[in-house]
Amino acid sequence: MGYACPVCDTPQRDGEHLAHHLAFTAMLHGDDHEAWLDERVTDWSERDPAGLAADVTPHADDAEYNEVFEDTVARGRPDVGMGSGGAASGHNHGHGHAHDGDPSPGAGVPDPESVDDPAVAEAIREARELTREADDADPAVADTDDANDEAAADRDP
Repeated sequence: MGYACPVCDTPQRDGEHLAHHLAFTAMLHGDDHEAWLDERVTDWSERDPAGLAADVTPHADDAEYNEVFEDTVARGRPDVGMGSGGAASGHNHGHGHAHDGDPSPGAGVPDPESVDDPAVAEAIREARELTREADDADPAVADTDDANDEAAADRDP
């Protein structure tokens, strides 16, 4: 359960997220969010999120807030390579993206074969290919990868 923005009804996870939503929208766009805050919390731009949340949540209706990530990914938890120091793909360079033909998923990205929607699976495959091409085309990325490989090797026992 969360809060609906009192201006645009966009659901927010909690009071601090509501405060962030109102303040960022007011700062970036002005509009009704800024007017709403100016009427109710004159010093809103000086507040920290918790302080602003205390003053805006009484004006917000409760709203159902669905966790989009858990609701939209394939079943199971993707292997994001976190744990005892090595990446999930079996090589120890710790920067967490696939390259050089490595078929392992990137951090938090499900394997295309485990995704139910063929269009999503194809988008993941295409994104991985574009990432590999970009890594191959940019020498700075290769230098960073080498530095990360060396740093990871220094940490391994």
